[in-house]
Amino acid sequence: MNPVTVSAGIGLKPQHFADVLNGDPAIGWFEIHPENYLMAGGPMHHYLSAVRDRYPLSFHSVGMSLGSGNGIDIRHIERLKGLIARYQPALVSDHLSWSRWNQFALNDLLPMPYTEEALQIMVNNVDRVQSILGRSIAIENPSSYLLPGQPEMSEWEFLVELARRSGASILLDVNNIYVSARNHGWSSEEYIRSIPAGLVSEMHLAGHKTEQLTDRKILIDDHGSRISEAVWRLYAIALQHLGPFPTLIEWDTDVPIFDVLLEEAGRIDACLQSSRSDSSREKRYG
Repeated sequence: MNPVTVSAGIGLKPQHFADVLNGDPAIGWFEIHPENYLMAGGPMHHYLSAVRDRYPLSFHSVGMSLGSGNGIDIRHIERLKGLIARYQPALVSDHLSWSRWNQFALNDLLPMPYTEEALQIMVNNVDRVQSILGRSIAIENPSSYLLPGQPEMSEWEFLVELARRSGASILLDVNNIYVSARNHGWSSEEYIRSIPAGLVSEMHLAGHKTEQLTDRKILIDDHGSRISEAVWRLYAIALQHLGPFPTLIEWDTDVPIFDVLLEEAGRIDACLQSSRSDSSREKRYG
């Protein structure tokens, strides 16, 4: 397993395989959605193996459904375990959400009610996943547009308590914090300052868009544009409070040429360098 350093990473897309393998870009690591690689063989594995020979990997799952009230899909986790054994990613993560009920799997990451009952369900599911995988995982805070039920705690309190009870770490998505805070009227700075640094293992940055509803505007986490200046400012606050962590640039829709991603990653690396202290210089993850 190659560890991930405190550096910028990029989400690996098939249209950029040639840029990565022919250009050897100065990128710290790459992230994939493992659900795209659950087939036994084929060109996707050919290219991923070649990338893995040169760079550390992070697996960012979208299919564990950690919030499902009837438990996790053991078959899916076992298949994921096999892929992890094959590629030895330094980081493995999923979301604070659910997407599966019995045999039905949805293509959306659905919001959790922030209640004690839902928290215990997630703790149990994360415990089971980590036991099967034989390693800890990270949980990403979601972008949200509605809050189901009557919350008994804030999202950040839910996330922190989940990490503490399960032994998982937090993948802090700064763009998601900004989007959700704007949509719900939260304080994004309060959210970040409520997260203990010792629980965080990774950060994400991405672009978002604004949509006009009948009576108001909402922000949509679409991963389809450059990181906004407001999110860069919030990222600076996060680095000041938490210190530097491996940080990914996510870009999943309207994917640009690779050079654009390199520019965004370069800005992340500059932010990390300016916030780096002597005590964090040798941090490795994985």
